[in-house]
Amino acid sequence: MDTQVIHITPRSNKERKEHYESNKLAKRLRRQVGQAIADFDMIRDGDKVMACLSGGKDSYALLDILLQLRSHAPIHFDIIAVNLDQKQPGFPEHVLPEYLTKLGVPFHIEAQDTYSIVKRVIPEGKTMCSLCSRLRRGVLYRVAQELGASKIALGHHRDDILETFFLNMFYGGKLKTMPPKLVSDDGRNVVIRPLAYCEERDLEAYAELRQFPIIPCTLCGSQATLKRREVKALLNDWEKRYPGRVATLLTSLQNVRPSHLLDRSLFDFGTVCASGEPVAEGDTAFDAEY
Repeated sequence: MDTQVIHITPRSNKERKEHYESNKLAKRLRRQVGQAIADFDMIRDGDKVMACLSGGKDSYALLDILLQLRSHAPIHFDIIAVNLDQKQPGFPEHVLPEYLTKLGVPFHIEAQDTYSIVKRVIPEGKTMCSLCSRLRRGVLYRVAQELGASKIALGHHRDDILETFFLNMFYGGKLKTMPPKLVSDDGRNVVIRPLAYCEERDLEAYAELRQFPIIPCTLCGSQATLKRREVKALLNDWEKRYPGRVATLLTSLQNVRPSHLLDRSLFDFGTVCASGEPVAEGDTAFDAEY
């Protein structure tokens, strides 16, 4: 009997490098999501996680990585993908059901015409995000209760969190941002953000690698005057000029010293006095200069 010899063409150096970088990217994202889940106690044994899927790169990555982590997790939790069809003109209704069916993931499509409400209420040229977000949030909270979900997972990433921090500081006069875990406005749901440590550029590369069927947002995606875009440009410029600065910003949000701020509700400045004893916090009078 003749033996058939199969010749396997070795990968080129470029292909090997691309394969290596792709694996490294996927592992980094899984590690970051797993770390965020552990750090903030996002998912527990027996949870039913409602992964909100918009059709954008971030929510696709959220679902994809959660599914991968679940297959190796030491605990059991269920995942159901939920999409809110806001009835935007031209929205490809078939894309997500086909994708999720092929993936074998339980899903629910909630049809609610919030698009018409936003277009009717918000004057042309004004920012639509705030109202759109509130309407969307209310619907998702209701759906979570109906589906018996114990956690609502959103696809906000590191850059979203930092941009929100500066938006609140520059325009709202508040020192706050999107927390990785919180109780919803209605007090009945727990919202989690497993992508809290993930960079947007990594998620963009991952979406291209995984070939997610991206659905663009036609409601607000073209609003070039959004303040969030201004802040995003600012952070991108900082990162180009001073690599690593954005990562340091995220670290600072996890290393807060209320006694070194000005919020009297967080720290009782009336108790500050010279006791002659070292203070546990360290340098309470002067901060180090950088």
